[in-house]
Amino acid sequence: MARVFRGEGVHKVDGKGRVSIPAPFRRVLEAGDPDWTDGLNPNLVIVYGDHRRKFLECYTMEAIDEVDRKIARMQRGSMERRMLEKLFNGQSIPTSVDETGRIVLPAKLRQKIAIDGEAYFIATGDTFQIWNPGTYEEIERKREESWLEDKPDDFDPLTLLPDDDGGA
Repeated sequence: MARVFRGEGVHKVDGKGRVSIPAPFRRVLEAGDPDWTDGLNPNLVIVYGDHRRKFLECYTMEAIDEVDRKIARMQRGSMERRMLEKLFNGQSIPTSVDETGRIVLPAKLRQKIAIDGEAYFIATGDTFQIWNPGTYEEIERKREESWLEDKPDDFDPLTLLPDDDGGA
């Protein structure tokens, strides 16, 4: 099984849009880039999406390749395929982590999600997201609280997992 991103944190964004990737995230980016070797900088793809998306989704090269393969299996010319191609190919930016562990968030992306001074990173399995810290609190924390409202106080999230792991 591929390594997954874990953790969260707030990081400073400088005036040029440079922000440090959490160190554990960098190890996953390295493991998820088939072209990476010691001494090189790992590559990733930042998907920014349409106007409704309030965060940036960052994919390892292996994760975005998996998405691309699935899109390629869709019917050529279908509206669904065209929309997914637009989202994952057109509304995305390939980039790499620099020698100091930072990426540059272009002004267009910082403006889109209202990043100014700080960025909130949250792991989401085989991707991680970058948010404006206040927007994350406003949207995602409320969504989590709403979801938990219907659960009993002794709710165990592990009960949601399937019994069979598929032999993995």
